[in-house]
Amino acid sequence: MSPTRRRLDPDQVRRYVAASLGPSSRVTDCGPLDGGGFAAVWWVTLDDRRRVVLKVGPPPQVPLLRYERGLVAAEARYLRRVAAQAPTVPVPPLLHHGSDPELGDWLLTGLLAGRTLHDLAEAGVDTRRARAEFGAALAALHRVTGDRYGYDGDRAGGATWRAAFTAMLDDLLADAADWRVPLPVPARRIRELVGRHAHVLDAVRRPALLHFDGWAGNVLAVPGADGAPRLSGLVDGERHLHGDPLLDLVSPLLFRRTEDEPDDPFLRGYRMVTPYPLDAGARRRLGLYRLHLYLLMTVEMPSRGMTAGSHPGRVARLAELLDRELADLARP
Repeated sequence: MSPTRRRLDPDQVRRYVAASLGPSSRVTDCGPLDGGGFAAVWWVTLDDRRRVVLKVGPPPQVPLLRYERGLVAAEARYLRRVAAQAPTVPVPPLLHHGSDPELGDWLLTGLLAGRTLHDLAEAGVDTRRARAEFGAALAALHRVTGDRYGYDGDRAGGATWRAAFTAMLDDLLADAADWRVPLPVPARRIRELVGRHAHVLDAVRRPALLHFDGWAGNVLAVPGADGAPRLSGLVDGERHLHGDPLLDLVSPLLFRRTEDEPDDPFLRGYRMVTPYPLDAGARRRLGLYRLHLYLLMTVEMPSRGMTAGSHPGRVARLAELLDRELADLARP
């Protein structure tokens, strides 16, 4: 289990619920939810038959990556903002955000119905319509504008997208050094290659609200009237930031190249709401964003308790993908 995930039990869950809703709210049933490796997440049934989700951040003594500081509070801000400024985007309703020296940081939200698109696809279910609806919802999210680029709070950000993205990359490379994560090339070389192409980032003139972590495991769907899955929710927005909408077109096509798959249902759904260019500059930006994502997925492994021995396929795949993006950046 990831060191960042608190070990919870039903008695602890009851304490968090009481701290959130008061002692009159009783837990009748609860259990852990599968999924991400950062926070502890449990489903909870209350005595008034409501079903809610408890998400608890890491213990304070656990070391984190630089951009992960305060992620639970960041998700609370994200949920409030989406509810207020992008109400058509289906996110869980925020019931409570708590912070306590002993209990740490936690969220209590409503439980959205549905199964993840990842699970549905694994079961052989056709998810094309739900993916198209997800694309349209993400385009609606991108209409929300932030007051600076990058992460909020005291994390990496800047007055321009180039400054923010460069700061985000520098933080990841600093994390790699702290955790002694082997990289395919020296950090100096990565900075040099990104710096060579960083001018393409100046085309971004508005800090759009980005989910960032829109892989299929964070997108929920329920059966529609005809049985085909329909979008029901977009969860885990703690890694949100503000910047180029193209950054959000990378995770939904994880390990693929967005520019090579214009007919993917997700991209078709997005384009129906917000067309986007695929000129040389946009393609280069997508390459930079894939490099950032694969670097993040590599650097986070030690902090999640993952090793080359326990996850050999992940290490090899990410190394191959990083090599490909770096080779593209190195070409004249």
